[in-house]
Amino acid sequence: MSRTNVLALRLAGPLQSWGASSRFTRRTTESAPTKSGVIGLLAAAAGFERGDDRRLAPLAALRFAVRIDQPGTRIRDFHTAHHAVTGASMPLSERFYLADAVFVAAVEGDHALLTDLRDALRTPVYAPYLGRRSCPPSEPVDLGLYEDARLEDVLANVPWQAAAWYRRRHRTPQTLTVLRETAADESAAAADVLRDQPVSFDAAHRRHALRTVLTDPVSTPIPSGGGPQTAHDPFAALDALENESA
Repeated sequence: MSRTNVLALRLAGPLQSWGASSRFTRRTTESAPTKSGVIGLLAAAAGFERGDDRRLAPLAALRFAVRIDQPGTRIRDFHTAHHAVTGASMPLSERFYLADAVFVAAVEGDHALLTDLRDALRTPVYAPYLGRRSCPPSEPVDLGLYEDARLEDVLANVPWQAAAWYRRRHRTPQTLTVLRETAADESAAAADVLRDQPVSFDAAHRRHALRTVLTDPVSTPIPSGGGPQTAHDPFAALDALENESA
């Protein structure tokens, strides 16, 4: 099998929301990032306009996977808004988010395209966000470009990205869950089907197609020795207070 290249992303922030079938006043979130949401993040960083389906097509053709490093907690928010011109109250909406979640996402494909996307993440035209504009990432998204590699291998070896406070409070899991698209030579008989394959982001006729997804367990890699795991942890002071009062 020919080898490809993989761009890995760290998706972490106070809040994330990855809707796949949300409509009207109830906006749900999936338990992990959707392909549509991550491709949209990359397209925005590269400066694509929403209606540019021609430029979107190569990104949508990338094979996608995500690893759940820190599942987070699902929370609900009641959202109110008023019309900017008339001041009239808009319908009350119910919106769901993932709080304190961390994921490693990856896309597999052509080296030149992935290099351009990595550079775009480092100097984005439009700021990246985690599913919704109100959900900015808490750390740089780029985790690196892996040459001559496959999706499965990268997600099995990228260091565990869970936050330091999460690792202190939870036992290291034996495995992490990976949700990945089937490869061209794989059977889709045991795969799930999701409607999050982006076709068009045009606001007037946004369209998504079906794609097949396999669920794989991978052994938990050792945590990263640097980067976000050794950065300032605001929860450390709270842990110290809890220990003193115990």
